[in-house]
Amino acid sequence: MTTDHYLSAEAPGAGPAALPRKALSVESLPAGAALARGALLAPLSGVTDLHMRRIARRLGATATVSEMVAAEDFARGTEEARLRAEGEGVLPHIVQLAGCDPRWLAEGARLAEANGADVIDVNMGCPAKAVTGGQAGSALMRDLDQAERLLAAVRGAVSVPVTVKMRLGWDDATRNAPDLARRAERLGYAAVTVHGRTRQQFYTGRADWAAIRTVREAVAIPVVANGDVASLDEARACLAASGADAVMIGRAAVGRPWLVAAVAAGLVGETVAEPDAAAKAELAAEHYEGLLSLYGTRMGVRHARKHLAAYADHAGGLEAPERTRLLTTTDPAEAARLLRRAFAGPAAGPESQAARLALRAA
Repeated sequence: MTTDHYLSAEAPGAGPAALPRKALSVESLPAGAALARGALLAPLSGVTDLHMRRIARRLGATATVSEMVAAEDFARGTEEARLRAEGEGVLPHIVQLAGCDPRWLAEGARLAEANGADVIDVNMGCPAKAVTGGQAGSALMRDLDQAERLLAAVRGAVSVPVTVKMRLGWDDATRNAPDLARRAERLGYAAVTVHGRTRQQFYTGRADWAAIRTVREAVAIPVVANGDVASLDEARACLAASGADAVMIGRAAVGRPWLVAAVAAGLVGETVAEPDAAAKAELAAEHYEGLLSLYGTRMGVRHARKHLAAYADHAGGLEAPERTRLLTTTDPAEAARLLRRAFAGPAAGPESQAARLALRAA
Protein backbone atom coordinates (compact mmCIF):
# COMPACT_ATOMS: atom_id res chain seq x y z
CA MET A 1 0.00 0.00 0.00
CA THR A 2 1.10 3.57 -0.48
CA THR A 3 1.66 5.73 2.57
CA ASP A 4 3.07 8.95 1.16
CA HIS A 5 0.49 10.98 3.05
CA TYR A 6 -0.11 8.50 5.86
CA LEU A 7 1.03 11.07 8.38
CA SER A 8 -0.61 14.10 6.84
CA ALA A 9 -3.72 15.70 8.30
CA GLU A 10 -4.82 16.79 4.82
CA ALA A 11 -5.42 15.13 1.48
CA PRO A 12 -2.50 14.21 -0.81
CA GLY A 13 -1.06 17.26 -2.48
CA ALA A 14 -1.80 19.63 0.38
CA GLY A 15 1.13 21.93 1.07
CA PRO A 16 2.68 22.41 4.49
CA ALA A 17 0.74 25.59 5.15
CA ALA A 18 -2.47 23.55 5.08
CA LEU A 19 -1.46 21.36 7.99
CA PRO A 20 -3.40 22.48 11.08
CA ARG A 21 -1.38 22.71 14.26
CA LYS A 22 -3.48 21.04 16.92
CA ALA A 23 -3.14 18.36 19.52
CA LEU A 24 -3.33 14.83 18.15
CA SER A 25 -4.19 11.64 20.00
CA VAL A 26 -1.72 9.04 18.80
CA GLU A 27 -3.98 6.18 19.80
CA SER A 28 -6.86 7.45 17.64
CA LEU A 29 -4.80 7.85 14.46
CA PRO A 30 -3.13 5.46 12.01
CA ALA A 31 0.24 4.13 13.19
CA GLY A 32 2.90 6.80 12.94
CA ALA A 33 0.61 9.80 12.63
CA ALA A 34 2.32 11.36 15.65
CA LEU A 35 5.23 12.31 13.44
CA ALA A 36 3.13 14.98 11.78
CA ARG A 37 3.36 17.35 14.73
CA GLY A 38 4.61 17.85 18.26
CA ALA A 39 7.87 16.92 19.94
CA LEU A 40 9.57 13.57 19.48
CA LEU A 41 12.41 11.90 21.34
CA ALA A 42 15.26 11.46 18.85
CA PRO A 43 17.07 8.19 18.21
CA LEU A 44 20.38 8.32 20.08
CA SER A 45 22.69 5.34 19.68
CA GLY A 46 23.32 3.69 23.03
CA VAL A 47 20.98 6.14 24.77
CA THR A 48 17.30 5.94 23.78
CA ASP A 49 16.83 2.47 25.21
CA LEU A 50 13.44 0.88 25.77
CA HIS A 51 13.01 2.28 29.29
CA MET A 52 13.95 5.85 28.40
CA ARG A 53 11.41 5.68 25.58
CA ARG A 54 8.73 4.22 27.84
CA ILE A 55 9.21 6.99 30.39
CA ALA A 56 9.28 9.81 27.83
CA ARG A 57 6.21 8.51 26.03
CA ARG A 58 4.26 7.91 29.26
CA LEU A 59 4.96 11.47 30.38
CA GLY A 60 3.63 12.89 27.12
CA ALA A 61 6.28 12.89 24.38
CA THR A 62 4.44 12.84 21.06
CA ALA A 63 6.48 9.82 19.96
CA THR A 64 9.85 8.21 20.57
CA VAL A 65 12.32 6.49 18.23
CA SER A 66 14.53 3.52 19.08
CA GLU A 67 18.26 3.92 19.22
CA MET A 68 19.97 3.13 15.93
CA VAL A 69 19.82 -0.58 15.10
CA ALA A 70 22.29 -2.17 12.66
CA ALA A 71 19.97 -3.85 10.14
CA GLU A 72 22.29 -6.75 9.35
CA ASP A 73 22.95 -7.52 13.02
CA PHE A 74 19.23 -7.39 13.71
CA ALA A 75 18.34 -9.63 10.78
CA ARG A 76 21.00 -12.13 11.86
CA GLY A 77 19.52 -12.26 15.34
CA THR A 78 22.25 -10.50 17.33
CA GLU A 79 21.02 -10.14 20.91
CA GLU A 80 22.11 -6.53 21.44
CA ALA A 81 20.46 -5.46 18.17
CA ARG A 82 17.27 -7.20 19.26
CA LEU A 83 17.29 -5.36 22.58
CA ARG A 84 17.89 -2.02 20.85
CA ALA A 85 14.84 -2.64 18.66
CA GLU A 86 12.59 -3.71 21.54
CA GLY A 87 9.43 -1.65 21.85
CA GLU A 88 7.09 -3.42 24.25
CA GLY A 89 4.91 -0.85 25.98
CA VAL A 90 5.79 2.01 23.60
CA LEU A 91 3.20 3.26 21.11
CA PRO A 92 3.79 4.11 18.37
CA HIS A 93 6.78 1.76 18.19
CA ILE A 94 9.31 3.33 15.80
CA VAL A 95 12.46 1.37 14.94
CA GLN A 96 15.41 3.11 13.30
CA LEU A 97 17.58 0.92 11.07
CA ALA A 98 21.03 1.66 9.65
CA GLY A 99 22.97 -0.10 6.92
CA CYS A 100 24.40 0.10 3.43
CA ASP A 101 23.11 -3.14 1.84
CA PRO A 102 19.56 -3.21 0.41
CA ARG A 103 19.16 -6.90 1.27
CA TRP A 104 19.94 -6.47 4.95
CA LEU A 105 17.95 -3.25 5.34
CA ALA A 106 14.94 -4.95 3.78
CA GLU A 107 15.36 -8.04 5.99
CA GLY A 108 15.76 -5.90 9.07
CA ALA A 109 12.66 -3.88 8.19
CA ARG A 110 10.59 -7.02 7.64
CA LEU A 111 11.69 -8.44 10.96
CA ALA A 112 10.98 -5.18 12.78
CA GLU A 113 7.49 -5.06 11.31
CA ALA A 114 6.89 -8.70 12.24
CA ASN A 115 7.98 -7.87 15.80
CA GLY A 116 5.43 -5.07 16.10
CA ALA A 117 7.07 -1.93 14.70
CA ASP A 118 4.49 0.68 13.69
CA VAL A 119 7.00 2.76 11.71
CA ILE A 120 10.43 2.02 10.22
CA ASP A 121 12.91 4.91 10.15
CA VAL A 122 16.03 4.73 7.97
CA ASN A 123 19.20 6.33 9.32
CA MET A 124 20.99 8.49 6.77
CA GLY A 125 22.23 11.05 9.27
CA CYS A 126 24.55 9.42 11.80
CA PRO A 127 27.96 11.18 11.61
CA ALA A 128 29.97 8.63 13.65
CA LYS A 129 33.09 7.39 11.89
CA ALA A 130 32.27 3.80 12.81
CA VAL A 131 29.04 4.17 10.79
CA THR A 132 30.15 6.38 7.91
CA GLY A 133 33.30 4.29 7.48
CA GLY A 134 31.01 1.43 6.51
CA GLN A 135 29.23 3.67 3.99
CA ALA A 136 26.11 3.93 6.14
CA GLY A 137 24.52 6.81 8.05
CA SER A 138 25.33 10.25 6.66
CA ALA A 139 27.91 8.74 4.26
CA LEU A 140 24.92 7.87 2.08
CA MET A 141 24.42 11.57 1.40
CA ARG A 142 27.54 11.38 -0.79
CA ASP A 143 25.79 8.88 -3.09
CA LEU A 144 22.09 9.66 -3.45
CA ASP A 145 21.57 6.94 -6.06
CA GLN A 146 22.70 4.33 -3.54
CA ALA A 147 20.66 6.04 -0.86
CA GLU A 148 17.60 5.80 -3.09
CA ARG A 149 18.19 2.09 -3.69
CA LEU A 150 18.25 1.53 0.05
CA LEU A 151 15.12 3.60 0.59
CA ALA A 152 13.33 1.64 -2.14
CA ALA A 153 14.36 -1.68 -0.60
CA VAL A 154 12.91 -0.73 2.78
CA ARG A 155 9.72 0.74 1.30
CA GLY A 156 9.15 -2.43 -0.73
CA ALA A 157 9.74 -4.74 2.23
CA VAL A 158 7.06 -3.52 4.65
CA SER A 159 3.47 -2.31 4.75
CA VAL A 160 3.89 0.06 7.71
CA PRO A 161 4.90 3.71 7.17
CA VAL A 162 8.56 4.40 6.53
CA THR A 163 10.52 7.57 7.27
CA VAL A 164 14.11 8.73 6.86
CA LYS A 165 16.39 10.84 9.04
CA MET A 166 19.17 12.82 7.37
CA ARG A 167 21.52 15.77 7.79
CA LEU A 168 21.73 18.86 5.58
CA GLY A 169 24.39 17.08 3.55
CA TRP A 170 27.88 15.64 3.84
CA ASP A 171 29.50 19.09 3.92
CA ASP A 172 28.71 22.70 3.03
CA ALA A 173 29.59 22.07 -0.62
CA THR A 174 26.98 19.33 -0.91
CA ARG A 175 23.87 20.34 1.00
CA ASN A 176 21.62 17.91 -0.84
CA ALA A 177 18.96 17.16 1.80
CA PRO A 178 16.14 18.57 -0.41
CA ASP A 179 17.09 16.16 -3.21
CA LEU A 180 17.19 13.17 -0.87
CA ALA A 181 13.86 14.20 0.66
CA ARG A 182 12.25 14.44 -2.78
CA ARG A 183 13.48 10.96 -3.64
CA ALA A 184 12.05 9.61 -0.40
CA GLU A 185 8.72 11.29 -1.07
CA ARG A 186 8.52 9.80 -4.58
CA LEU A 187 9.06 6.35 -3.06
CA GLY A 188 6.14 6.82 -0.69
CA TYR A 189 7.98 7.81 2.48
CA ALA A 190 5.70 9.25 5.11
CA ALA A 191 7.99 11.90 6.63
CA VAL A 192 11.57 13.10 6.75
CA THR A 193 13.62 14.33 9.70
CA VAL A 194 16.48 16.74 9.12
CA HIS A 195 19.26 17.53 11.60
CA GLY A 196 20.36 21.09 10.90
CA ARG A 197 24.06 20.32 10.49
CA THR A 198 26.22 18.69 7.84
CA ARG A 199 28.05 15.50 8.62
CA GLN A 200 31.39 17.31 8.70
CA GLN A 201 30.12 19.55 11.47
CA PHE A 202 29.37 16.56 13.71
CA TYR A 203 27.85 18.45 16.70
CA THR A 204 29.92 21.62 16.55
CA GLY A 205 28.50 25.10 16.15
CA ARG A 206 24.75 25.62 16.12
CA ALA A 207 22.15 23.73 14.12
CA ASP A 208 21.02 25.76 11.10
CA TRP A 209 17.26 25.63 11.49
CA ALA A 210 16.67 28.03 8.60
CA ALA A 211 18.47 25.65 6.24
CA ILE A 212 15.87 22.97 7.00
CA ARG A 213 13.31 25.21 5.26
CA THR A 214 14.79 24.18 1.89
CA VAL A 215 13.59 20.65 2.65
CA ARG A 216 10.21 21.90 3.84
CA GLU A 217 9.81 23.72 0.52
CA ALA A 218 10.90 20.69 -1.50
CA VAL A 219 8.31 18.17 -0.27
CA ALA A 220 4.67 18.03 0.82
CA ILE A 221 5.10 15.26 3.41
CA PRO A 222 5.74 16.20 7.05
CA VAL A 223 9.21 17.46 7.94
CA VAL A 224 10.64 17.09 11.42
CA ALA A 225 13.42 19.48 12.51
CA ASN A 226 16.23 18.26 14.76
CA GLY A 227 19.25 19.83 16.40
CA ASP A 228 19.83 22.06 19.45
CA VAL A 229 16.24 22.13 20.67
CA ALA A 230 16.43 22.16 24.47
CA SER A 231 13.38 24.20 25.53
CA LEU A 232 9.90 25.25 24.47
CA ASP A 233 11.18 28.64 23.32
CA GLU A 234 13.84 26.96 21.17
CA ALA A 235 11.24 24.57 19.75
CA ARG A 236 9.05 27.48 18.72
CA ALA A 237 12.02 29.31 17.20
CA CYS A 238 13.07 26.16 15.36
CA LEU A 239 9.60 25.66 13.87
CA ALA A 240 9.40 29.32 12.86
CA ALA A 241 12.81 29.26 11.17
CA SER A 242 12.47 25.88 9.50
CA GLY A 243 8.79 25.75 8.66
CA ALA A 244 8.85 22.17 9.93
CA ASP A 245 5.82 20.37 11.28
CA ALA A 246 7.45 18.96 14.42
CA VAL A 247 10.66 19.01 16.41
CA MET A 248 12.86 16.15 17.54
CA ILE A 249 14.78 16.48 20.80
CA GLY A 250 17.89 14.42 21.42
CA ARG A 251 20.82 15.25 23.68
CA ALA A 252 18.87 17.78 25.76
CA ALA A 253 16.53 15.01 26.95
CA VAL A 254 19.30 12.84 28.40
CA GLY A 255 18.81 13.02 32.16
CA ARG A 256 15.54 14.89 31.53
CA PRO A 257 13.12 12.52 29.74
CA TRP A 258 10.26 14.75 30.93
CA LEU A 259 11.53 17.61 28.73
CA VAL A 260 10.02 16.24 25.52
CA ALA A 261 6.56 16.07 27.07
CA ALA A 262 6.79 19.65 28.30
CA VAL A 263 7.73 20.87 24.82
CA ALA A 264 5.04 18.77 23.14
CA ALA A 265 2.38 20.23 25.43
CA GLY A 266 3.64 23.78 25.05
CA LEU A 267 3.53 23.62 21.27
CA VAL A 268 -0.23 23.09 21.39
CA GLY A 269 -0.82 25.68 24.09
CA GLU A 270 -1.07 23.24 26.97
CA THR A 271 1.02 22.87 30.10
CA VAL A 272 2.49 19.76 31.66
CA ALA A 273 3.70 20.23 35.21
CA GLU A 274 7.36 19.32 35.56
CA PRO A 275 7.82 16.41 37.98
CA ASP A 276 8.97 17.45 41.43
CA ALA A 277 12.32 16.32 42.80
CA ALA A 278 10.94 13.16 44.38
CA ALA A 279 9.15 12.17 41.17
CA LYS A 280 12.29 12.79 39.12
CA ALA A 281 14.25 10.58 41.49
CA GLU A 282 11.67 7.82 41.09
CA LEU A 283 11.77 8.12 37.30
CA ALA A 284 15.56 7.96 37.31
CA ALA A 285 15.47 4.90 39.56
CA GLU A 286 12.86 3.27 37.31
CA HIS A 287 15.10 3.88 34.30
CA TYR A 288 18.12 2.40 36.07
CA GLU A 289 16.30 -0.68 37.31
CA GLY A 290 14.75 -1.17 33.88
CA LEU A 291 18.18 -1.25 32.25
CA LEU A 292 19.36 -3.87 34.72
CA SER A 293 16.30 -5.95 33.91
CA LEU A 294 16.68 -5.50 30.15
CA TYR A 295 20.41 -6.15 29.87
CA GLY A 296 21.22 -8.02 33.07
CA THR A 297 23.27 -6.55 35.89
CA ARG A 298 26.72 -6.65 34.24
CA MET A 299 25.73 -5.03 30.93
CA GLY A 300 22.95 -2.97 32.48
CA VAL A 301 25.33 -1.17 34.83
CA ARG A 302 27.51 -0.21 31.87
CA HIS A 303 24.56 1.01 29.80
CA ALA A 304 23.20 2.99 32.75
CA ARG A 305 26.28 5.07 33.51
CA LYS A 306 25.67 7.79 30.95
CA HIS A 307 22.10 8.14 32.17
CA LEU A 308 23.03 8.22 35.84
CA ALA A 309 25.65 10.89 35.14
CA ALA A 310 23.11 13.01 33.27
CA TYR A 311 20.43 12.63 35.96
CA ALA A 312 22.94 13.55 38.67
CA ASP A 313 24.32 16.54 36.78
CA HIS A 314 20.88 17.96 36.01
CA ALA A 315 19.80 17.43 39.62
CA GLY A 316 22.98 18.99 40.97
CA GLY A 317 22.70 17.63 44.51
CA LEU A 318 25.70 15.29 44.73
CA GLU A 319 29.23 16.07 45.72
CA ALA A 320 32.01 14.50 43.64
CA PRO A 321 32.56 11.37 45.80
CA GLU A 322 28.82 10.62 45.83
CA ARG A 323 28.59 11.11 42.08
CA THR A 324 31.47 8.69 41.58
CA ARG A 325 29.77 6.16 43.82
CA LEU A 326 26.52 6.53 41.87
CA LEU A 327 28.32 5.72 38.63
CA THR A 328 30.16 2.71 40.02
CA THR A 329 27.70 0.96 42.33
CA THR A 330 26.06 -2.27 41.20
CA ASP A 331 23.45 -2.11 43.95
CA PRO A 332 20.11 -0.80 42.60
CA ALA A 333 19.00 0.21 46.11
CA GLU A 334 22.12 2.30 46.62
CA ALA A 335 21.75 3.88 43.19
CA ALA A 336 18.13 4.78 43.95
CA ARG A 337 19.18 6.28 47.29
CA LEU A 338 21.90 8.37 45.64
CA LEU A 339 19.52 9.52 42.92
CA ARG A 340 17.09 10.71 45.56
CA ARG A 341 19.96 12.46 47.29
CA ALA A 342 20.94 14.11 43.98
CA PHE A 343 17.46 15.53 43.46
CA ALA A 344 16.92 16.50 47.10
CA GLY A 345 20.42 17.63 48.10
CA PRO A 346 21.24 21.20 49.16
CA ALA A 347 23.03 21.90 45.90
CA ALA A 348 20.05 20.93 43.77
CA GLY A 349 18.15 23.50 41.76
CA PRO A 350 18.19 25.30 38.39
CA GLU A 351 21.07 27.63 39.27
CA SER A 352 23.37 24.85 40.45
CA GLN A 353 22.36 22.78 37.43
CA ALA A 354 23.35 25.51 35.01
CA ALA A 355 26.60 26.10 36.85
CA ARG A 356 27.54 22.41 36.90
CA LEU A 357 26.76 21.95 33.22
CA ALA A 358 28.78 25.05 32.32
CA LEU A 359 31.74 23.77 34.30
CA ARG A 360 31.53 20.31 32.68
CA ALA A 361 31.36 21.86 29.21
CA ALA A 362 34.30 24.19 29.82
